[in-house]
Amino acid sequence: MVFVLVALVVLALLASVHRYVWRRFVGDTTAPGSTLRKVGTVAAFVLPLLSLGAMTSGRIGAPFWLQQVLAWPGFLWLACLLYLTLALLVGEVVRPLLGRVLARRDAAAARTAAGTGTSVPAAEGAVAATASGTRPRTEELVPAGPPRPATPADRTPATAPPAETEAEPEAEPEAVRDAEAAAQAETEAKAAAAAPEIAHPSRRLFVSRVVGGAAAAAGLATVGYGTHNVLSGPSVKRITVPLAKLPRAAHGFRIAVVSDIHIGPILGRAHTRRIVDTINSTSPDLVAVVGDLVDGSVADLGSAAEPLAGLRSRHGSFFVTGNHEYFSGAEQWVNHVRELGLIPLENARVELGGFDLAGVNDIAGETEGQGPDFGRALGDRDRSRAAVLLAHQPVVIHDAVEHGVDLQLSGHTHGGQLWPGNYLAELANPTVAGLERYGDTQLFVSRGAGAWGPPVRVGAPADITVVELASRQA
Repeated sequence: MVFVLVALVVLALLASVHRYVWRRFVGDTTAPGSTLRKVGTVAAFVLPLLSLGAMTSGRIGAPFWLQQVLAWPGFLWLACLLYLTLALLVGEVVRPLLGRVLARRDAAAARTAAGTGTSVPAAEGAVAATASGTRPRTEELVPAGPPRPATPADRTPATAPPAETEAEPEAEPEAVRDAEAAAQAETEAKAAAAAPEIAHPSRRLFVSRVVGGAAAAAGLATVGYGTHNVLSGPSVKRITVPLAKLPRAAHGFRIAVVSDIHIGPILGRAHTRRIVDTINSTSPDLVAVVGDLVDGSVADLGSAAEPLAGLRSRHGSFFVTGNHEYFSGAEQWVNHVRELGLIPLENARVELGGFDLAGVNDIAGETEGQGPDFGRALGDRDRSRAAVLLAHQPVVIHDAVEHGVDLQLSGHTHGGQLWPGNYLAELANPTVAGLERYGDTQLFVSRGAGAWGPPVRVGAPADITVVELASRQA
């Protein structure tokens, strides 16, 4: 019942996010009935169906070829959906700011146009009135005064030509100037107020297209970058971990830690080969494969895992199960990796020259009665010797502390894989990536060499880590 409720909540969330993305990328930027609107609407229905198919096809036992067909577009769309949504949310902050800038620009342009439109007709009206013999508006408004008495200068002979004198222009009354200024201001205000309303639909469309285009470019570029990070293979990291109980003879012992390879419908044989070549290039003393090797059955992925037979190290390669092995047939995979030359540590321990190496099953095995058994793996050992534990999930660190483990090597978290997924991973794991201390026990968590779901990594690059053990006695 709880699973059904969670599934319904997830589906409702996905539907809401897809609706939001459709509205911003399609509804706000295309015309109703247009070809782009139709294509975008079809994509809004088809892409989430591909994602659901990619996530469920393996669990329901669909043919492997169908899983491969659905995996690439379905899982990639999930990554695209995440970063397109994040980019759009940033765009929600930019959208009103850009709208205000454009509104002010339109208002300024409208005021300029209004000022030009009122001055020119006024001048043309005055010229037309004068040409037709009508008194100009300013003269009509000048009040007529009583006749002025004649002066000697007025008594000139009729035959004398009139003297050409430059008359001082008559001042325009203040009331007239105020009336014209008020009319001009009112006209400009009406034009400025009307212009944003008239331009609003086109301005809104422009803003939607600019913000949507920028969001699409940012989101898709992020996914492309993250996909390249996965397909180019993991990088090599090196850390030194001092152990108080490690003898001087074991100083400098190098363990190549690899987790979360996730061989599956997307990452196949070539992916495995890249990882094996990278590990061998470090010339390790021991290889530790700490779970989540596969996403699928031995029948479908056995050949993709075969390059693991090429792992080379002085003391061999060891394997513990992860939660995904129990989704894929853990017993069959344990037998298969043994055939490839790896040594499964199923709640077991081996004694090496300088320390004990133990391994426990993943917590997910509890559903099959094959969960972690620390007592079996560590209960009867000599605690004066250093102990290194392989355990897929970091959450068992407290059991490791209780049993006197010096160093636990884990994976599972992928370092978050897709930012900001690292913040969610921190809620469920004591350590998301790197080395931390818990009491007398140190915990190292690998980010993993592959990817689950979308073959995309952002903010959590894939890695293979060479852990060099250091003796404090050296």
